Amino acid sequence: MDSLIKGYLIVTDYITPGTSEDVSDMIQKLIDENPNRTIYFPDGTYIISKPVLTPAHPKKSVDLQLSNFACIKASDDWNSSEAMIRLGAKEPANDINTPGSNYGFTGGIIDASGKAKAISIDGGRETRITGVSIKNAEIGIHIKHGANSGSSDADIRDVNITGTGSPASIGMLIEGYDNTATNMRIASVFTGVVVRSGGNMLRNIHPLYIIHPEYHARYAESVGFRVCSGTNWFDYCYSDQFAVGFDTDGGGILKNCFCWWYSGNEEIHVGIRSRMPFFGSIDTLILGGAYHPEHPIRLSDREDLLGGGDLRSIVLIADGRSERLI
Repeated sequence: MDSLIKGYLIVTDYITPGTSEDVSDMIQKLIDENPNRTIYFPDGTYIISKPVLTPAHPKKSVDLQLSNFACIKASDDWNSSEAMIRLGAKEPANDINTPGSNYGFTGGIIDASGKAKAISIDGGRETRITGVSIKNAEIGIHIKHGANSGSSDADIRDVNITGTGSPASIGMLIEGYDNTATNMRIASVFTGVVVRSGGNMLRNIHPLYIIHPEYHARYAESVGFRVCSGTNWFDYCYSDQFAVGFDTDGGGILKNCFCWWYSGNEEIHVGIRSRMPFFGSIDTLILGGAYHPEHPIRLSDREDLLGGGDLRSIVLIADGRSERLI
């Protein structure tokens, strides 16, 4: 059946998955020759050796959709410093009025093979990443500076990320402004989320540190959320087993957040590390987990820097006891 009759373009009408063949150029050709189309990937593995780029211009954009067991996988000879899928990296545009501006990547699996970054948002506005399972990635999602004076206006939802476990691994890196991220699970990274911009809203984000013996000596570098700008909101965000839960340059708005440690054997168990006087807001922060008398759980390693912020309802739960710190 012709793909025009189906209403969307089916990749397997042109590409056979499940082989060792590099299909990067074929996927790129389908994108370039089918503007304003939904491009659907049925189950199977699609090997790529270089980044695949989608257009940001709303008259040339495409929407990539993968079935649940469709997997785009980095080849063994991958050597690019860019992400495997680069959304909005071609035909730059700052246009939310023309139909076609709201495009993205939905479903399936991205396997970065332990050597690639998975998905980046390079340009455009209103870009979506939804329902994706990302595996073995150096960086799971990278939101770059957007087309609207640096604003990306992207939406990330229902995404699971597994990193490489190395000290360089990051679950999500946000550099563009004004994004939302909701319902994410991140594991096997040294830094769960890095936020270098402002105006971002993160809700129900759960990064988990998994101790890899070969990197054990560098555990103190691990951070659940690194916040480099003050105007960001965190709601029900959960730092799990990282040495430091929230590492901040002084700002950030935290509400209903958690820092938890299942192992009490590490020397560092810190909820908030502020490198500058804290001017943000914390409303309900729970610290707790495994108790160790020589390695206690602490609110901060520099509590003298927290005095300028608005801190309410901070509770420590350890050794079967609950203690209200603030």
